[in-house]
Amino acid sequence: LLLDEPTAGMGVEDVGRTVDLIKKVRAGRTVVLVEHNMSVVSSLADRVTVLQHGQVLVEGPYAEIRHDPRVVTAYLGDSDAAH
Repeated sequence: LLLDEPTAGMGVEDVGRTVDLIKKVRAGRTVVLVEHNMSVVSSLADRVTVLQHGQVLVEGPYAEIRHDPRVVTAYLGDSDAAH
């Protein structure tokens, strides 16, 4: 099952219902999910691949990659970059 930004443009009240639906339909299936909502990613993903400029930056469980300095720098900016 391929899902490209399934919660994009949704109100907060609908995101949880969509996550629940995806959890139900994924049983016995492989799901590839492209999503920028990190709450959704953390709720659904067993494995996360972070891309930067079309290249794999880091892969692993959400709990590990969310604190990876490469991910933080790529998506939040380097706090030392302005100094």
